[in-house]
Amino acid sequence: MDRISLAGLVIGLLAIVGGQLLEGGHIGSLSQPAALVIVVGGTLGAVMLQSTSTTFMRGLRMAKWVWLPPVVNHQQLITQITGWSHISRREGLLALDAIVEQLSDGFTRKGLQLLVDGAEPERLREVLEVEIGTFEQEMKLAARIWEAAGGYSPTIGIMGAVLGLIHVMENLSDPSKLGTGIAVAFVATIYGVGLANLVYLPIANKLKAHINRMIVQREMLIDGLVGIANGDNPRIIESRLQGYLL
Repeated sequence: MDRISLAGLVIGLLAIVGGQLLEGGHIGSLSQPAALVIVVGGTLGAVMLQSTSTTFMRGLRMAKWVWLPPVVNHQQLITQITGWSHISRREGLLALDAIVEQLSDGFTRKGLQLLVDGAEPERLREVLEVEIGTFEQEMKLAARIWEAAGGYSPTIGIMGAVLGLIHVMENLSDPSKLGTGIAVAFVATIYGVGLANLVYLPIANKLKAHINRMIVQREMLIDGLVGIANGDNPRIIESRLQGYLL
């Protein structure tokens, strides 16, 4: 569980609700189902319209990374690659063949298999970097659906405000309905801006940060495998990979 994400969301919501209470307002005045339907539904429709179904569904599934981030352990990878390097120097590249089938990550398995098969270092790097480029493009496209939602949401909120004001103008002769219309107008704007800046954009940025960490891990793997293919000393490989870490 990523506790800082949970803490950030809770603090943001408490600050808004607390500010409302300090101003003498009521929590109930922020609860407007009509405004919520307009903002969330309109934003959802706009994002779906701009995305392919595959990208949209991938982006939704990736949202869980905000709370349960993907496992990325750079230090463990360095230890693993260093161990492969020792085995290669003692027993040869073919000795790594037994390790390939034990790997659960497809990218790592593919890279090690290319190494065992005797691929030239530059060819190995070329093949794996193409896969990294495709991975990065697809993942960031999926993450951008949240960034797009952050762009559409405030505008949809303004549309909700206009709809609320239209409702007010239509009922000027009935003062009992004016309050509801005005409330929907202003709360829709709050929902639009609040969801964009407290939910959608932070999710997008968090996802992109996780994607970048995953890409760095894959680049480390390529660097290590190329080092093994070149016959570099394990200590040199380890030292070079440590340079990726802060």
